[in-house]
Amino acid sequence: MSIRRIVPNIHVEAEEQWNTSREFYGLLGFEEVMDMGWVTTLASPSNPTAQISLFTEERTAPVVPDLSVEVEDVDAVYEQVVASGAEIVREPQDEEWGVRRFFVRDPNGRVINVLTHHS
Repeated sequence: MSIRRIVPNIHVEAEEQWNTSREFYGLLGFEEVMDMGWVTTLASPSNPTAQISLFTEERTAPVVPDLSVEVEDVDAVYEQVVASGAEIVREPQDEEWGVRRFFVRDPNGRVINVLTHHS
């Protein structure tokens, strides 16, 4: 199993926080690489897998995840997670923006978005 990247997700509840957060992470060298209106991803120009996502909401799932983990094969990971008995928060689903993903709760109560980009 191969992990491609890990992205912390920050739930931003107000527009003022959204703009302040974008400006703050810009001071650290992050640049916007994706903006879907409700989620924006900022990345390092020199290391594009070093990312942070800012969420105002989660449009296709019941909760904003705490962390996103991109893997090589999301369905294989899903099978392993289910076999372990971990709590599935959201079943696997293909999204219109080109990913397949599911949500699982880790032993600390954090919700993890596990995803694969479609080839």
